Parts: sequence; structure tokens; C-alpha cells
Amino acid sequence: MPENLFSSFDISGQGMSLQRMRLSAVAKNIANANTTNGPGGLPYRREVVIARAIPGSPFGDELVEQVSLTRTSGSHSSNARTAEYPPDNKVLQAITAKDNTPPRLVYDPSHPDADENGYVHMPNINIVTEMVEMISAQRAFSANASVVESAKNMARDSLDI
Repeated sequence: MPENLFSSFDISGQGMSLQRMRLSAVAKNIANANTTNGPGGLPYRREVVIARAIPGSPFGDELVEQVSLTRTSGSHSSNARTAEYPPDNKVLQAITAKDNTPPRLVYDPSHPDADENGYVHMPNINIVTEMVEMISAQRAFSANASVVESAKNMARDSLDI
């Protein structure tokens, strides 16, 4: 049981790291929302964080089992079992990638980066989308922080027994 309690710190820490990556990507996107001349003379491309569960992790296996669990009666409890966690407790992997959507075209012939037709290739960033991403990441970070706090309280209370 103690390994499960302390592994929750590690798993929630991974979740917090993922949300920090998302917040960092949002900050870069907002900061470069008007960058029309980036590396190679191209406009800035939006960064996105792609997260995937590591196949075969105990968390993923348990999630699939709980979701697919069918009971013969609604009063039956779900299955409770202890899982063997790998030593590193890794449950997800995340990478930062560039969004491949085309740049926005804005007609502004007076802009120094305008093409021969007067269009400026602007970054593929929508501020409203970035704000939604930011709020989502903040709330997920807060939820993981609450899990860490609850696990800490359980560990502290178990020492009082």
C-alpha cells in the first residue's frame, strides 16, 4: 500500500510537468502571435504539446479495466487490486510539436513582410484558442496539486495512527 500512496506523488508530478509544458507552449504562442518573420523567413508556427499514455503502464491497464468493467448488479463494487508499478512509475510521455495548419493571410500591402499581392503571412495562432488552452492547463495543474495535497494528508494522517 505505501508504494501506491507514494507513487501517486510521482504520477501527479508527471501530470503537473505536462501542464507546465502546455502553459509554456501557450506563453510562446501568445508572445509570437504577430511574428511574421521567423527562422527561414517564415511566420512563427504554433506549438502544441502531444501527450500519450505509455503502453503497458499500470495506470493505463487499470483505466481500461475499470472502463470496460461490467457488473451483474449496480450494488457491486469495482475490482480493487494492487498493481506492480515499474520502478520509475512513468505513465505518460509528452513532446512539443509544431502545428502544421497553414498561416493566416492578412491583406496589408504596407507591411514590410507583405508578398507581391499585399498579403502578410501571419502565424497560425488564435488568441481565444490559446486562452482556452491556458485555462485548461491551469485547472489540470491545480487538480494534480490537489491530488498531491490529499496524498500528503493521507501519509501524514497514517503516521498519527
